[in-house]
Formats: sequence, structure tokens, C-alpha cells
Amino acid sequence: MAGGWARDGAVQDQIDASVEDAVQEARSQLQTGESAEFCEECGEAIPEPRREAIPGVQYCVTCQAELEAAAEQNRGGINRRASKDSQLR
Repeated sequence: MAGGWARDGAVQDQIDASVEDAVQEARSQLQTGESAEFCEECGEAIPEPRREAIPGVQYCVTCQAELEAAAEQNRGGINRRASKDSQLR
């Protein structure tokens, strides 16, 4: 049940839109093409099973984990509701 000026189902629409945005972003991050034999970051050999499992892989497991952790820290959330609470942060 929506309140105020929002129509019924508006909250669920916002949730669905947020999930769809996250899915689209994840899909855009998928790599394609030929996998590298050596990590672009540290130069270590990338194991054959990893290259076969993930098309277009360019990093070893350790470097990939570090890159993903750094990206997660720099990632901001999407504020669809523009509530005062989130604007004050």
C-alpha cells in the first residue's frame, strides 16, 4: 500500500527497477573474448580451468578479488526516493 501521492504498487516498482538496474550492470561487467594466459595485474599464470570457466578472464583469482573489493568500496547506491534522510548523508 503506497501512501501520500504515490499510487498503489509504487514501492514494488522502485524495488523492481533497482533490481533490474543491478542485473544490467552485472551483465555489462561480464567479459567476453579470449582469456589471457597470464594475469594482467601481477603476471602470474592463470590456470586453464579458470580460463575455460570464465571466457575473457584477464586476472588471477587473487587480483580479481582485490579489484572487485576496490570497486565495491567506490560504488554508490542509487537513491530513487530522494528522501531527506539519504540526502543528509
